Amino acid sequence: MAAPRYSAPVLWVRGTSPVLKSLFTLDSKPFCSTAAASRPLSAQQLAEKLRAQKREQKTKKQPVPTTPVQRRVQELVRFTQQLQRVHPNVLAKALSRGILHQDKDLVVINKPYGLPVHGGPGVQLCISEVLPILAKMFHGHKAEPLHLCHRLDKETTGVMVLAWEKEVAHQVQELFRTRQVEKKYWAVTVRVPVPSAGVVDIPIIEKEVQGQQQHHKMTLCPSYRMDNGKMVKVRTSRNAQIAVTQYQVLSSTVSSALVELHPVTGIKHQLRVHLSFGLDCPVLGDHKYSDWNRLAPQVPARPGPNTPVAARVLPTTEGFPLPLMGREGGGRAEGRQKAFTLAFLACTLE
Repeated sequence: MAAPRYSAPVLWVRGTSPVLKSLFTLDSKPFCSTAAASRPLSAQQLAEKLRAQKREQKTKKQPVPTTPVQRRVQELVRFTQQLQRVHPNVLAKALSRGILHQDKDLVVINKPYGLPVHGGPGVQLCISEVLPILAKMFHGHKAEPLHLCHRLDKETTGVMVLAWEKEVAHQVQELFRTRQVEKKYWAVTVRVPVPSAGVVDIPIIEKEVQGQQQHHKMTLCPSYRMDNGKMVKVRTSRNAQIAVTQYQVLSSTVSSALVELHPVTGIKHQLRVHLSFGLDCPVLGDHKYSDWNRLAPQVPARPGPNTPVAARVLPTTEGFPLPLMGREGGGRAEGRQKAFTLAFLACTLE
């Protein structure tokens, strides 16, 4: 007579993702299996299992893009992933081809999208790691590494300033700290700001958004309100921070605009908040600040059937070249004391 076989209970998870189902579904196995198989997974084993499942999901066939925008986005994602896997020498050579300005004190490069400045968890390659290689490409094998003067977010592309000497890097960092650096951003907005140029001077505060997707956002905290057609000054919160942004429309279509932004102050998410909540023209692709109550993909207004074809395209940058950074005349010390003019082209946002 054969020995009885007993099966382990099966736990099913309803309404969860396939990843969670695979973690919580126990296969029916006889108790006579090895003791190791019946033990719960350790933290390391669970992490390895999750990584393997993520790798499997990534290898699944991606949908074929059908529009030029989708193809461009796919190319950008692929390029970003490649930057994380190339050899440091390859990355340094790519950065050297994007030199915007170079003199005996500074080197100004164009930081690519998706490339972090500093290392961290999950970061395979970053700009700070290739600075010694980049310096050797210019000054030979005995060259000292270049020094970072500031940072940019991983998802931001634009001007990045490097210094040959640590003393010069500290001087540039002090200019940033004391707000003697003039920063200019270019952003494509949904809708066209009215008026076409002006100053947004509205304090900003961080608040919690209630609802199903509870989260925090920066928002406006006006010092004035309208009362029976009259503007009345109100008492602002002590946590509100003064925020001032100058803006100018450089080019526009019926439904979008290329806007130049000059942040006079440096408050968190200032430009995004002033554009979206102050001018009702969120940055194209800014899903976080396109709607106050929820976190959802931005849905730009679709052009109507009577909209001219020329008005359906994005605004052009023709006639508005990206200015390079330079030092005005004078001696070496005098030039450093003057404000550097940097132009940051913010292609994507965090």
